[in-house]
Amino acid sequence: MFTVGEFKGNVVITLKRTEEDKYPFTFGLAKAKLIIEHFEDIKKFYEANKDKAKGNKPTAE
Repeated sequence: MFTVGEFKGNVVITLKRTEEDKYPFTFGLAKAKLIIEHFEDIKKFYEANKDKAKGNKPTAE
């Protein structure tokens, strides 16, 4: 789930696991571009470390 909004005059996107998510992830265009450019690196990082997460409930993927 996501919403598009504005922060200090800049467009941002907020990602949530559920509507009630207490810790949404919000970022703007510069970070979105960086994420897109490094998507494969992020994916590799996740796959290599997902078993090391502490206190995180598995999410549907």
